[in-house]
Amino acid sequence: MLSSKNLQNKYRKQITKYEREGFYKILFSRRDVRSHFIKKDIPMETILRIINAAHHAPSVGYSQPWNFILVKEEQTRKKIKDSFLNEHEKASKLLENDKIKQNKYKSFKLEGILESNFNICVTYDYTKFAPFIIGKTSIPETGIYSVCCAIQNLWLAARAEEIGMGWVSIISNRELKKILGIPKYIKPIAYLCLGYVSNFAHLPDLENANWLKRLALNEIIYFEKWGKKSN
Repeated sequence: MLSSKNLQNKYRKQITKYEREGFYKILFSRRDVRSHFIKKDIPMETILRIINAAHHAPSVGYSQPWNFILVKEEQTRKKIKDSFLNEHEKASKLLENDKIKQNKYKSFKLEGILESNFNICVTYDYTKFAPFIIGKTSIPETGIYSVCCAIQNLWLAARAEEIGMGWVSIISNRELKKILGIPKYIKPIAYLCLGYVSNFAHLPDLENANWLKRLALNEIIYFEKWGKKSN
């Protein structure tokens, strides 16, 4: 694996038109993958390259508050799958007054814990370089935001490697900490499923299923003040 210094030297040149187009292709073809996983092992060299990309995300005060737990054993993943099933059932009960929506929700494939090649639990450690971290004194949540930046880096790097990734958020962090032996002061931020796939969907699954649609840009951009639509 290239060191940080070598990586900086390798990529310090001006970005070309084709590299820019490649980046946007990766960005817009990234998917939250829950299905289409195939039986193909990801080489450890590739896994480390993806995690290294995550490790080069921006972080508040250069605190790098993330850790990555690689989960491969089937027995461990089955326990986590049980947590998903319990939480999924709880969520479906919230839709009992809308049976059509409830049935549609239950029809969705929302995880690939067992089908994927391996899982990663990404955690947040608020004690790294504590107590004084530049930029965190006014907004403590920037530590968690930093971990989310690392997850996005990981996601895009996985897509560049033709590897699908899905984020399982229907899960109990309490159970996750127990199963993975995570210390009390460490907070799980994401449970991810990674693996090679037969194909990447043209549209996000929930958009393709007409659950929700992507908002237009003019619905999310304001100028100078909240709610001001024109500049």
